[in-house]
Amino acid sequence: MKKIIAIAAILVSITFAANAQPGSTTGGFDDEPVDVPIDGGIILLAAAGIAYGYKKMKYKV
Repeated sequence: MKKIIAIAAILVSITFAANAQPGSTTGGFDDEPVDVPIDGGIILLAAAGIAYGYKKMKYKV
């Protein structure tokens, strides 16, 4: 159980650090590309996936 919680904590902390890459200044674009924000929706989906997987694993028929 503690191992699952530790893995889940690591995965969630990785999503906090996820950022879009900055645009290239030497590219052939007229305007600078806009960075893509990664918000809390990904964290919510990851948490839901972990909870669903845990439920399936615990109540395996």
